[in-house]
Amino acid sequence: MKKLLVVPVLALSYLLFAAFNPTVFVQATIGEPDTLDPHLAYDTASSEVLFNVYENLIAYKGQSVSEFEPRLATEVPTVKNGLIKDGGKTYVFPIRKGVKFHNGNPLTPEDVEYSFERGLLYDPEGGPMWMLWYAIFGVHSRDEALEEFVGKSVDEIFDKSGEPKAEYKQKVIDFYKQVVDPAIEIQGDNVVIKLKRPYGAFLNIIAQSAHWAAILDKETCIKLGLWNGKADTWWKYKNVAKEESPLHTYANGTGPYKLVEWDRKQQKISLAANESYWKGPAKIKKVIIWAIPEWSTRKAMLEKGDADTIDVSIEFVDQLKSNKDIQIFRNLPTLAVTVLLFNWSVNPNSKFIGSGKFDGNGIPPDFFSDIYARKAVAAAINYDALIQEVLKGSGKRVPTALPQGLLGYDPSLPLYKFNLNDVKTYLQKAWNGQAWQKGIKFSIAFNEGNTARQRVAEMIKMYMEMAAPGKVKIEVQPLQWPNFLDATQNGEIPVSINAWQADYPDPDNFIFTHYHSSGDYADRQGDAFKKFVSTPRKELGGKSLDELIKEAATQTDPQSRGKLYTQIQKFVIDNCISVPLYQPTATYVFRTWVKGWSYNPMRPGNDFYSLYKQQ
Repeated sequence: MKKLLVVPVLALSYLLFAAFNPTVFVQATIGEPDTLDPHLAYDTASSEVLFNVYENLIAYKGQSVSEFEPRLATEVPTVKNGLIKDGGKTYVFPIRKGVKFHNGNPLTPEDVEYSFERGLLYDPEGGPMWMLWYAIFGVHSRDEALEEFVGKSVDEIFDKSGEPKAEYKQKVIDFYKQVVDPAIEIQGDNVVIKLKRPYGAFLNIIAQSAHWAAILDKETCIKLGLWNGKADTWWKYKNVAKEESPLHTYANGTGPYKLVEWDRKQQKISLAANESYWKGPAKIKKVIIWAIPEWSTRKAMLEKGDADTIDVSIEFVDQLKSNKDIQIFRNLPTLAVTVLLFNWSVNPNSKFIGSGKFDGNGIPPDFFSDIYARKAVAAAINYDALIQEVLKGSGKRVPTALPQGLLGYDPSLPLYKFNLNDVKTYLQKAWNGQAWQKGIKFSIAFNEGNTARQRVAEMIKMYMEMAAPGKVKIEVQPLQWPNFLDATQNGEIPVSINAWQADYPDPDNFIFTHYHSSGDYADRQGDAFKKFVSTPRKELGGKSLDELIKEAATQTDPQSRGKLYTQIQKFVIDNCISVPLYQPTATYVFRTWVKGWSYNPMRPGNDFYSLYKQQ
């Protein structure tokens, strides 16, 4: 409580003395970064800082999410220029000369190699490094790759102190020498990255905004106490706790801004322009990113001109419309989806399924493995009212969990429809009539404070109970975010509402996540779901959905990939695997004196280098 009360006082005292300054940019946000370690950060607040401080080998071109331009590499690898070889398995990056880190150290190919290898070997739990493991090696973690190489589980390989057991130590050393090191090599002024198999989204995964592929200064990292680059020590630096990472509050990149200070008490980040930046210094010389939780304080800062931009929720946007000094950008396309997931095999100990059987006071754990049970819920959602009334029009419908704007999106695919008669019909068919005859009872949980998710849960309750009076009882339960997250991850919630923001702009990031038996949401959807999508199907030509998803991910021809994704989505819709609710749109607000801003859905916040202020 004390922390929350301090911020407005500080903010208001700042308001009293601020005046228009074309070289200072103030941004009032909702929360501060989680960490500044590029290989651990996995949140937007951290990503925005890292985006402006560090650089990657390549960057997105303008507002595109499919075209690239060079950054710390002098060329973007393509088949045409000969920098993509071996059928899409080898990428060559010529490294730019004359670039310096913020501390004056020169950028070298060794820094690039070290950055990728340190991230892969560190691979902290809950971090973003799974993407590089998946893109380069076709697995989802360091431990998965290590277990495959050694032939033993991680628990067997290492002792309780974290050291490899004597009989496996050489194997652990060889894992670096034979697996990780050969994948990222230096050849003269080039860095060569070798993929285990072609992966069409590789360039997306390493493009600017993907801070897990940011380039670090090897010499400084080693001095700070990070991995020393040697094969026989790498395991000593894995799974380091967030606060113990030397990069938690320290940054040394090559980007247009230097980190000056992260004031944890005031939740404020201060950046200064890098006057030695290789592309030339930025017009904005100082950036302040300030976490101000209270909307009224953020609003006052923007209206008085003491903030140049602020975070604003859609329900508050209309409060700013009449101010001629504020510019509002609305309905900007995002690469995100909100989806209702079914748990096909709920944890039998779950309190959200009542008695756990058909007796009018519960549902069996596998209730939603029945297609008609799933379709009944899908028909009980008034999608148009959700978007128009709850989201104030800031969203659009999509056929599946694949957002518009990505390869494979097909607007001709059918949308689920709100229909009370269908709710009744599907309930009568579910479980050969048992659901209708005996009645059902279960709970829908949502994270407390999320109005849209609450309204979806309330819709399902209202319309299912209306379609089957006396036969359906649904409880809507708000949970605090940590409790909601734990309950979904433990497989306890039969129906959950989840949002997914693109890690990289490729259909695989959404299709794999939602529909593959090893996807991020697979555990939330249960063992019966995993079995269903991993079993060969006649309608898929004898392949499983898993196999089709893998095939689509490894295709390098966009047309072929697109056809596979359409086939996948048709199967998903036919079987009502999950229910896409909406693709949200974004809103940004600025003072009218802010110039040079443009939007890219993959950018985690603002690109301060492109901005300038002019009254």
